[in-house]
Amino acid sequence: MSWNFYRKRCSGTYHLVPDARVAIAHGQMSELKLEELMLDFLEGNFDVLVCTTIIETGMDISNVNTIIINEADKLGLSQLYQLRGRVGRTNRIAYAYLLYKPEKILSEIAEKRLKAIKEFTNLGSGFKIAMRDLEIRGAGNILGPEQHGHIEAIGFSLYCKLLEEAVNNLKNEGIEEDVEVSLELKVDAYIPDEYISDSRQKIEVYKKIDAISDMEEYSRLKKELQDRFGDLKKEVIILLELAKIKIKGREMSLVQIKEKGQALELQFSKNHSLSGEKLVAISQEFDGLKFVASNEPKIKMSNSNLSDQDKVNLIIDILNFLSPQ
Repeated sequence: MSWNFYRKRCSGTYHLVPDARVAIAHGQMSELKLEELMLDFLEGNFDVLVCTTIIETGMDISNVNTIIINEADKLGLSQLYQLRGRVGRTNRIAYAYLLYKPEKILSEIAEKRLKAIKEFTNLGSGFKIAMRDLEIRGAGNILGPEQHGHIEAIGFSLYCKLLEEAVNNLKNEGIEEDVEVSLELKVDAYIPDEYISDSRQKIEVYKKIDAISDMEEYSRLKKELQDRFGDLKKEVIILLELAKIKIKGREMSLVQIKEKGQALELQFSKNHSLSGEKLVAISQEFDGLKFVASNEPKIKMSNSNLSDQDKVNLIIDILNFLSPQ
């Protein structure tokens, strides 16, 4: 880019902050000149640095807390992540503004990149950014457009899992099967439009909830939803509670929970490791509960006059009682 280009950028900066001391840095400068300029900026001799993506890596200036990235839609996801990382390197609150022309229609890929950089803001988000970047642009010839098939539709993580199972099958190695808990409950568990109106965001959240595998992920996603979309609606709370039931159920070989008329039934696998003492004591702990001893033990109880929230709370209380921890 020409020197006039940078001068125009500086004139715009002077217009915004007329009292600021502005410097320019770009790749056409000599190594010595660039080093001197950056040292001056580090020592506070300049207030604003107008520069190219040359500062993408290797710069660690603790007193810089704001970055404005112009035409961010033209940059790759890894570039945006690296540039954003130039600020917020101390305990000072930092700000990153990603700009693009208001009248411009963004491409689908550019929109995905900007949404990803906005979504992943927590410390240690680099791996998630890399995975999202891999999903957006592909991964070369092995997993790239020529061969990746439905990788974009199912997500990179699930694709890797299926690929691992296929490889293990070819190597005649055993596959550790996940026990999936079947839930047949008459409860309102969904994401209402007034909570998340964008259909793509809604699908993304449904996928995240379905992928929850432990309580740490459950708590993290619950906090993320509250931060992004506000207080949880009752239907969303129940949806998350069903995910919690699946987590706890897998730990104790729960196979199925179904609602038949005025009754709830919990069925466990024959390979369960439930405590015999707790199975005997559970009838005394919960009124109206019946334990059916068999090869695949069952727990039955009445659900009459129970609200949706009361149903899931009761099931969670029973699983907590049976938990070995």
